[in-house]
Amino acid sequence: MAHIKEPTFRESVDLMFNRAVALMDLAPELEEKIRVCNSTYTVRFGVRLRGQIHTFTGYRSVHSEHMEPVKGGIRYATSVNQDEVEALAALMTYKCALVEAPFGGSKGGLCIDPRDWDEHELEAITRRFAYELIKRDMIHPAQNVPAPDMGTGEREMAWIADQYNRMNTTDINSRACVTGKPTNAGGIQGRSEATGRGVQYALREFFRHPEDKAAAGLEGKLDGKRVIVQGLGNVGYHAAKFLSEEDGAIIVGIIERDGALYNPRGLNVEAVRDWLVKHDGVKGFPDAAHTAEGAKVLEEDCDILIPAAMEGVINMENAARIKAPLIIEAANGPITAGADEILREKGVVIVPDMYANAGGVTVSYFEWVKNLSHIRFGRMQRRQEESRHELIVAELERLDKHLGGAWSMTPDFKSKYLRGADELELVRSGLDDTMRVAYQSMREVWHGRDEVKDLRTAAYLVSIDRVASSYRAKGL
Repeated sequence: MAHIKEPTFRESVDLMFNRAVALMDLAPELEEKIRVCNSTYTVRFGVRLRGQIHTFTGYRSVHSEHMEPVKGGIRYATSVNQDEVEALAALMTYKCALVEAPFGGSKGGLCIDPRDWDEHELEAITRRFAYELIKRDMIHPAQNVPAPDMGTGEREMAWIADQYNRMNTTDINSRACVTGKPTNAGGIQGRSEATGRGVQYALREFFRHPEDKAAAGLEGKLDGKRVIVQGLGNVGYHAAKFLSEEDGAIIVGIIERDGALYNPRGLNVEAVRDWLVKHDGVKGFPDAAHTAEGAKVLEEDCDILIPAAMEGVINMENAARIKAPLIIEAANGPITAGADEILREKGVVIVPDMYANAGGVTVSYFEWVKNLSHIRFGRMQRRQEESRHELIVAELERLDKHLGGAWSMTPDFKSKYLRGADELELVRSGLDDTMRVAYQSMREVWHGRDEVKDLRTAAYLVSIDRVASSYRAKGL
């Protein structure tokens, strides 16, 4: 077999876009407008550290402004380059459209290994990067709202928000300039778990549809399903934790930078995470077999494979050896376009990244709304909800007394029913609803059109159609 060139991440996104557009009736000029990235700003700035000036290169790319603000994470990684950032920005456009978050797509990146720097140095670098973007309105509550991504988290978002605040002292909505902030700095409950939680809700919804399970050759519930997770960062950790603790799934494999752990009886996610944090790797973890060549574990037997780290981990080289009948893309672009084709021919069902990891942007949307409304969710209605429930419980208690031993309330009914929803519960409820509705819009196209053979094409069709409608409504 002649060696076929593996498409880059950017080419993969383009190829998948083309596959979907071929099934649509779009005017060529509108198709072109949606495809291209509107703008990319490259910044090279110097920061004085350790007695000398270090120069860093950063990007902020805006793919589509059919809705504003535009939204997308900022990643800190040595692999960051313009192509990657633009491909990720495009994915953000489609992701927001698919889950009906009212944003255009954007993405940012800084070419840096955060592990090379101390906390105070990272703060100086982050603030300087933020300064460069803020002064060009590339971080702004009404125009461009970043969030965490690989290599960044709540801490970095707090620095960016504070930097924006220093530069815009009279902007009453300054907290809405970035999401994924710590809860004590204008963040929202449930944001750090959001992407992993979204993966859980996506799988739960998938398993509610017998037709879809059958397509993957699976049956029953999530309970007892064998899962392999690649990458135990924020997303992989939360997805694995919730699936194993709440749905009875068995995490048989965990793949990390320094190799992989495998235990057919199941791994304790919490214990692995603790070990990873302490030892900067999974090597030496006591309750499992360790393989130095982590990528090999992607090919182990399992029911569900969750790639939750980098782009392109499943590619033309290893795709044919993947045994999982169901893959859910918790990361962005973990399956290349070439591998996608091989897997589809094998009959593997792939729940695409643009849907599977949209939990993050969904809860970011809730956080942005919270910041603009200047009040936390549930603050006004929670006790009112409880007092209405009190009425029913009081009536039931009267009935209880009246009927004597003939009938009584279920023991924990009262405490469960009386509790009004707090912010975390409301966020989870909103996320669950979003993931369900978005999945249903994809599966409708998947099952409703003969020429649509997979969920990814369906996802692109739904989202591109929505973006096109927005542009038409704008009068473009």
